[in-house]
Amino acid sequence: MKNIVILISGSGSNMAAIVRAAKRERWAERFDARVAAVISNNADAAGLALAASEGIPTGVVSHRDFATREQFDAALADAIDAYAPTLVVLAGFMRILTADFVERYRKRLINIHPSLLPAFPGLHTHRRAIEAGCKVTGLTVHEVTSDLDHGPILAQAVVPVLSSDTPESLAARVLTQEHRVYPEAIANWLLETK
Repeated sequence: MKNIVILISGSGSNMAAIVRAAKRERWAERFDARVAAVISNNADAAGLALAASEGIPTGVVSHRDFATREQFDAALADAIDAYAPTLVVLAGFMRILTADFVERYRKRLINIHPSLLPAFPGLHTHRRAIEAGCKVTGLTVHEVTSDLDHGPILAQAVVPVLSSDTPESLAARVLTQEHRVYPEAIANWLLETK
C-alpha cells in the first residue's frame, strides 16, 4: 500500500479535498494508495479534527517545542516515517523546511502554491498579483526542492484577476481551483508511480 502523509498547519481544506477525492475515486483500488496520516505543527489546527472524523491517524509536532529548525525537522521526519510514506503532501503547511528534510523526501515531497510559479513565490501572492496588474493568476502544484517555491511543476490552473478583486476574493476563487487540481495532481503522481 502506498502511504500518503499530509502535513497541515490550519483548516486543512486542501487536505479535506484530497481525502474526499481518495474516497470518491477509490485510490485504494486504483493506485493501492491511501491517506495514512495527517500531521500538523499546530495542535489547534482545525484540519486535525477533520482528519480524525475520517478515521485517519493524526499527529502533532509543534515547531515551538524545538530550539532550531533542524531539530523540528528531524522530529517531524520521525513522525512521518512512522507511516512509511510513499508521498508527503504539504497542504497549507506553513513552515519552511530545511535542505536535509527536503533531501530525505526527494522526488516524493509536493506542495501547492497560490500563484502561477515562477511568479510570486513566498507569501502575499494575491495582493502582489493585484498590485502588479496581472490579468490572470492561479496555482501551482510542484515538487519541493531546497529552493523555496521553485521545484519542478506538476500541475497549474489559471484564475482570472477581476477589476473588483481584493486579495480575499481572489484567494477564495484560487482556493476553489486548488481543491480540484491538488487531488488530480496527486492521482497523476500515483498513476505514474504505479
